[in-house]
This record gives sequence, C-alpha cells and structure tokens, in this order.
Amino acid sequence: QMQFVESGGGSVQAGGSLRLSCTVSRVIINNICMGWFRQAPGKEREGVASIHTGGNMTYYADSVKGRFTISQDEAKNTVYLQMDSLKSEDTAMYYCAARAPAPWGTCFLARSLYNYWGQGTQVTVSS
Repeated sequence: QMQFVESGGGSVQAGGSLRLSCTVSRVIINNICMGWFRQAPGKEREGVASIHTGGNMTYYADSVKGRFTISQDEAKNTVYLQMDSLKSEDTAMYYCAARAPAPWGTCFLARSLYNYWGQGTQVTVSS
C-alpha cells in the first residue's frame, strides 16, 4: 500500500512560484504513473500534470502548459511539481496520485485512472 507525504504548498502572490513535493513510501515508484490533481472549492477535481516514472513521459493540462513542470527524483522516490507564473485561478488543494500498475503511455489526466491518493496540500495565489 502506497503512502504519500506531500509538501510545498502555501500562499504566494500572482506571478510567484512554488514547488510541491510528493514522497512515496512502501513502494518504489518504478514504471508507474504519478500525477498531480487539484480541486478548487465548488469545482471538480482536475488533472494538472503527470509523469510515467519508467521513462519520464509527461502530460500537462492546457491551463498549466509552459508554467508548470513535473519531474521525479528516483533516488528520493519523490515527484515534484514546479509551479511558476502562478495565477489566482491556480488556487486549489493539490493532490498527489499514483496509477499502479501503469503501462507506458497511459498516464492520462483522468481522475478515475489513479488508484492511490495523497491527502493534499493547499496552494493559495493572491492577485
């Protein structure tokens, strides 16, 4: 059973940056999908970015392309989400998730595909 430790959330002004971290325990994140999702009050949870840990194939939501970068550190069993040029509409609870097992090329940003979830970390962007 996977367990996640998410960190890095906080409050920042528009245009600023934050880096979220998701460290996984009990399971080596090898050849699985790791994703970041977010949920704003009153809205559906949506996919932000994902990565296949077996080869670094990445997916991004259109709303964050060019601003957010997902990456992994195999030695630390950790996935990161670097968020730059933050906007007020990025304000949400951000969740780390995993899809395991996960064939190559299947890390789509669909909530239903992911079977392990973290507790979330809050990101607030003020304008």
